[in-house]
Amino acid sequence: MAVCSMWWLPVQASDQQASDQQVVRLASDFTYPPFNYKDANGQPAGFDIEIAAALCQAANFKCEWTTQDWDGLIPALLARKSDVIMASMRITEERKKRILFTNKYYQTPARFVAKSNADFTMDVSGLTGKNIGVQIGTIHDNYVTEKFGDVANIKRYKGQDEVYLDLESGRLDAAFGNADQLQLAFLDKPLGKGFALVGAPVTDKAYVGEGTALALRKQDKKLAEAFNKAIAEIRQNGTYDKIASKYFNFDIYGE
Repeated sequence: MAVCSMWWLPVQASDQQASDQQVVRLASDFTYPPFNYKDANGQPAGFDIEIAAALCQAANFKCEWTTQDWDGLIPALLARKSDVIMASMRITEERKKRILFTNKYYQTPARFVAKSNADFTMDVSGLTGKNIGVQIGTIHDNYVTEKFGDVANIKRYKGQDEVYLDLESGRLDAAFGNADQLQLAFLDKPLGKGFALVGAPVTDKAYVGEGTALALRKQDKKLAEAFNKAIAEIRQNGTYDKIASKYFNFDIYGE
């Protein structure tokens, strides 16, 4: 497991205060721009990363990043290889059986993306025999598997960037994911030319969850509450909106 020695300290913290800070290990897969990815220097970057920095400063934590594949994030958390998952993980009933979530820090619908001139519909009839790409172990994987697994070919990838490459190359007929991420990381890029969001947004909480949040071990209730207070603080003092405006021209927090 690679570890990125990256943390943020309160600006006014004295040396003694800094040494007294609780160290919190945040984990992500860094394959989900513009939310989380590695920049040209190999450092964590994106909306999740900046929000994490603001939360850690508000809570007076010294936060470090660890890297895990997406499907290894929860096992690594439970094995105490990290303390918090900060990787655009949606709150779902199934995940709540294993882990504890904070309050949400954003919420968006899920959508299909395909060629803009695609002549098939995003339903059982239209997707029969089609190749659908998703990131493995996500709610998007669960949705297409449950809805279309019997009729379509579900191709699963470790990172969302791999989905986009196969979509552009023609190895996929469609992909399913967060609408905002599909737009910002694919459709707004040269790679996404000729593609579009298709079908109706999927908003059913049974599939897309109750929002996106930080995930912790169930016994770490005090740590979760500290992050909840920090989320409320950065929402109230304008820090959240300042960060969000750098990435989105719409309300990413949701209702």
